Amino acid sequence: MASLNDEGVWRIMGSEENGRRKTRVKRKRRRLKKSVRRFLFAIFMIVLCLFFYNNNKNVKTVTNGVGTRQTELEGKKKTKTEEASITISAAGDFTLGTDENFAYTDSFPDEASTNGLPYFVKELGDIFKEDDLSTINLETTLTNATQRAEKRFSFKGDPSYAEILEIAGIESVNLANNHTFDYLQKGYDDTLAALQNHKIGFFGYETQYVTAIKGVKLGALGYQGWEDTPELRSIIEEDIEELREQDVSIILVHFHWGTEKSYVPNDTQQSLARFAIDSGADLILGHHPHVVQVIEEYNDKFIVYSLGNFMFGGHSNSSDKDTFVLQQTFQLKNGELSNRKEIKIVPFSISSVTSRNNYQPKRLHGFEAERVKKKIINLSNQINGSDWIGYEASQ
Repeated sequence: MASLNDEGVWRIMGSEENGRRKTRVKRKRRRLKKSVRRFLFAIFMIVLCLFFYNNNKNVKTVTNGVGTRQTELEGKKKTKTEEASITISAAGDFTLGTDENFAYTDSFPDEASTNGLPYFVKELGDIFKEDDLSTINLETTLTNATQRAEKRFSFKGDPSYAEILEIAGIESVNLANNHTFDYLQKGYDDTLAALQNHKIGFFGYETQYVTAIKGVKLGALGYQGWEDTPELRSIIEEDIEELREQDVSIILVHFHWGTEKSYVPNDTQQSLARFAIDSGADLILGHHPHVVQVIEEYNDKFIVYSLGNFMFGGHSNSSDKDTFVLQQTFQLKNGELSNRKEIKIVPFSISSVTSRNNYQPKRLHGFEAERVKKKIINLSNQINGSDWIGYEASQ
């Protein structure tokens, strides 16, 4: 029993000793954890102090006797210059349709039904896709309305024809012309809906078009410019001022004006164009004469008096098929236009065949391209010279 009791006492004492040992280990661990925590806290405080020291050093200002300046790091951010280069393409009259009284054979709807909509842009290349913004004059309605205006010619095309603009890469159209309401208010409303369905911007009359490209705002306005009146001047001036208040950096103004078949702009065209530039416009684009007209440089801006027809379903065989795309590249620094100017004249024919108008504009090359360009230069020399060719980019 003694041995048993001894063994039992031993066993009990052994259990107590194990408990003490466990307690001592736990205490050592707690002391170790506490030391580690203290050490880590000290490191954290040192890092925190260094952070605040460096942060205060970077953002503090230094008085230089005139005002305050930021540290070199902040100064570099402040003086960084943002530059942008934006190319705009402009073409003349797009009549995507015809007058219902014209013969159907070889008409615009006939070609659309026979060849499909991509047919019309087959010879364009990527001219409207490689720029930053394309703008044209849409001289038709896109509607299935039947009630037409009482006039000699009323143009309309199927609303699906708006897809032609999308396929070509054209983003915006002018609607301020003498065919916008050929099918009255319904025709106009249908046209807007067709354009919206294909995400084509539009402007003209009271409607403005504003878009942002490369962080730069561009705006477009459109007017019928048959007469130079105080009322029209007031509207132009107010519209341009409104765009400037929206921080628009580049303002395009379309005018539907002039005399049909006349190659030289009349006095009204010239006075309105120059007034618009004096009011803050950056580029003037004209149409309606159905032939190309003069290009003029005025107060460091360009006036294109008539771009002529382009994709024109209003005539099955125009006698003058010459046309062109005007491209201007604007250079900006920190949102402000610089004095650098660059334009390009890209000659086209409104038809890819010479025997008739097949409504398929084709880019010209070689002799034909030079002929059209010389034609524009010679016309320009009739009013204010052709110094603008000095800004023309290489083809």
